[in-house]
Amino acid sequence: MSETMQETTPETGSGIERLANVKVRMTVEVGRTQISIEELLRLSEGAVVELDRMAGDPLDILVNGTPVATGEVVVVGERFGIRLGDIVDPKTRAESI
Repeated sequence: MSETMQETTPETGSGIERLANVKVRMTVEVGRTQISIEELLRLSEGAVVELDRMAGDPLDILVNGTPVATGEVVVVGERFGIRLGDIVDPKTRAESI
């Protein structure tokens, strides 16, 4: 076996198996906007900030800041959830990490 090849054994597992328990941050992005500091400082309770999305548009799902899918909000009991829609191709996701 060459020096660059490492044997996969039950103890070491493949690379992805070793990462299976690593925690990542999943974020759901509703939309974005750009405002000045002056506008930001004038915001008060009840203010409405217009975003770059239309009502009903799919939401972006990001993991550690990297887009991985789009989805829609659902209600699960008393909590919000997200139903995954289009998922980014795994190869594309891996290249962006």
